[in-house]
Amino acid sequence: MNEKAPSGRLYERVAQDLSARILRGEFAVGKRLPSERDLAQTYAVSRPTVREALIALELDGLIEVRVGSGVYVTANQPVGGTAGATDVGPFELLEARRAFESEVCALAAARITPEQIIALELLVDEMRRENERDVVMSEDADRRFHVQIAAATCNSVMVDTVEALWAARARSPQTKLLTLKAQQAGIIPREDEHSAIVDALRRRDPEAARRAMHTHLSRAVDSLLAATEVHEVEQARARVAAERQRYAAL
Repeated sequence: MNEKAPSGRLYERVAQDLSARILRGEFAVGKRLPSERDLAQTYAVSRPTVREALIALELDGLIEVRVGSGVYVTANQPVGGTAGATDVGPFELLEARRAFESEVCALAAARITPEQIIALELLVDEMRRENERDVVMSEDADRRFHVQIAAATCNSVMVDTVEALWAARARSPQTKLLTLKAQQAGIIPREDEHSAIVDALRRRDPEAARRAMHTHLSRAVDSLLAATEVHEVEQARARVAAERQRYAAL
């Protein structure tokens, strides 16, 4: 399987193949699937892609993820007999956001107004408060933070695109499940990373703004990988470090 295949979501094709293998009995109910590392090598894809495929299978009721143990087959057919709807994968969404929003942030640095800087500072304060009370509200402040930066570009297409990316995050069953897992693992919007973005924008430094946004969304990838790690804890740091190197090169 080629990760650069021209059509279709890659994780969907991995999920479909795994589902077929489960149906054939290659992976029996009650048995553990191969490790993510082995699956990534088998399908010649990245571990985030495997993670997205497993989330799709989990939503269909075919597997159960047991933290610290592995992924186990729980049924040989999806709940209701057919696979559920698939949508944008959480890691492919973050890749797209990182590529696009980094450039949005660079342009915003040249056009942002003092009033918009103040609005961003207030949103960071809101995230800080809500992190201690309600992570869902903090994440909504996070969304408004990113949309506000897009608005600072004075480019309606950029605003619409950033809003569409966040709408995809809210719509996708796969992304919603991963978000829930992250919340349960204690992952919250990082106030320091958002403050670094605001600082670069305040200095009207496009390169620093681009770099701060890129760093922020790269760390989001790291956090989600760590939050949904299913194998031994002592291996998690090394594996996340390897994925960080891969994503940093993009």
